[in-house]
Amino acid sequence: MEQGAVIELATRSLLIILYVAGPMLLLGLVVGLAVSIFQATTQIQEQTLTFIPKIIAILGGMVLFGPWMLTVMKEFTQNLFQNINNYIR
Repeated sequence: MEQGAVIELATRSLLIILYVAGPMLLLGLVVGLAVSIFQATTQIQEQTLTFIPKIIAILGGMVLFGPWMLTVMKEFTQNLFQNINNYIR
């Protein structure tokens, strides 16, 4: 396998990972920021307060974005397996 093909495959793989994980990371970021602002304004300094809203938000995001994430990963994997003869030479 040529060096350029390896770099191109690694680049596509990393972009797919970011593309698929992005919505969950953004949900966690937004919910964490909202909880932090809530804690700062009410002066509630409970450390475990941030976990439950993040878990619920990410679980909801998985339900909402799950089919799309699975489709993107399935298309990438199918493309990888269909072109495996180009990678193995």
